[in-house]
Amino acid sequence: MPEGPELHLASLFVNRMCEGLVFTGAVEKSEVNKNPEVPFCCDAYIIKAQSRGKEVILTLTPIKKDGDSKRKVGKHQSQHPMDVVFRFGMSGFFRFTSEDDLPKHAHLRFYTNESPRRVLSFEDTRRFGSWQANGTWQKDRGPCVLFEYESFRENVLSNLSDKAFDKPICEALLNQKYFNGIGNYLRAEILFRLQIPPFVKARTVLEGIEIINEDKKEVKKTTDTAGKKGVKVETPDLLSLCHTVPLEVVKLGENGYTPAKAEYSVLQAWMQCYCVDGMNSLSDHNGRTIWFKGDPGPMVPKGAKSRKFKWKIQKDHDYTDSKKAKKTHTESIAIEKPAKKKDNIKVKKESATSKAQSGSKRQKKDTKRVSTEPADENTKSKKRGKRSSKVTPRTGTDKIKGQHVEEVIKTKRNSVTCRESATKAKPQRRSSGTRRGRSR
Repeated sequence: MPEGPELHLASLFVNRMCEGLVFTGAVEKSEVNKNPEVPFCCDAYIIKAQSRGKEVILTLTPIKKDGDSKRKVGKHQSQHPMDVVFRFGMSGFFRFTSEDDLPKHAHLRFYTNESPRRVLSFEDTRRFGSWQANGTWQKDRGPCVLFEYESFRENVLSNLSDKAFDKPICEALLNQKYFNGIGNYLRAEILFRLQIPPFVKARTVLEGIEIINEDKKEVKKTTDTAGKKGVKVETPDLLSLCHTVPLEVVKLGENGYTPAKAEYSVLQAWMQCYCVDGMNSLSDHNGRTIWFKGDPGPMVPKGAKSRKFKWKIQKDHDYTDSKKAKKTHTESIAIEKPAKKKDNIKVKKESATSKAQSGSKRQKKDTKRVSTEPADENTKSKKRGKRSSKVTPRTGTDKIKGQHVEEVIKTKRNSVTCRESATKAKPQRRSSGTRRGRSR
């Protein structure tokens, strides 16, 4: 989330904490981070910071003492200043702590020349940030919207024929070649204040704006609240808000807004559109979410879906002394399931099982009423009570009552005939046996 104002506040933080301190030794890099080593080592040096758009430079300047020109300097000792350019990515910032309280994700460390030692570290949890030793400002980045306002306006308005301005205005505002320092939440706040739909062609929005000179500023005749005519007021446009809105965020830093500790409560209260209830949101062609109000404009991507973001309370990391919960912005959607859903599932299961049991009981009762078909003469008497596999169970609900009674009567008659045939067969066998005995 760090944008131009956050990086400027980071540079102010470094200058405030490192003022009057002397650093010593080599610059250490964590083994986990894939960024290059910083080949700087000095017995005594100072650190100063400056920002430009979405970049910060730390200048490491060796301190020359009396007699250093005569004293031999080691091979590994740096004699000249070095600029280290930082780009924060999504979660980078600077931290100043004691050596014992070194943060877990401190990927680049500068140690002070004191006992006990303290550490200025660049902390980056997601490791999207980067640094470059002996680096300079990126050539592809335009003038800073905060501190190079006039050249920023001229750079944009003199290059409106570029293909970058064929895109929607919400996507053009993230192009650091022209809007160095503007990020996702700043573009939403700027467009909202001017009531500009986010998916309007950028060139059509910027064509009517003129380059402002120092001597001749564009003004407009309006009436003030007292009704006096002829009062000259400078008209705000999109480019002027790209300068003033970030300055408002910088002023919030004086009221306790500390991006290094991820305390965004003050910034959240300042926001009028970004992540505010009642606002609309859509993903642009790059997959970034833009917040707006009203009509999005004619250049909405096909199949664009709205995304809902929430400020979630997360546990504090182990790099701070206080263990209070802090608010951070997350791009993941957390849908809470209703608590009674599980109970409803249990009730449905119980009702289903009760229905199955009641159905099985009805089937058993009906099978008792229905008797088996006539058995063969060779079958044993034990199997007479069992239902044959050919007979299908019938329930009282399947047939009409009259038909059901007739079937029961028929089955009873059949069972009676089976018994009579079985009893008649037995005395015949006994009589045959007796005759054989008499003949003997």
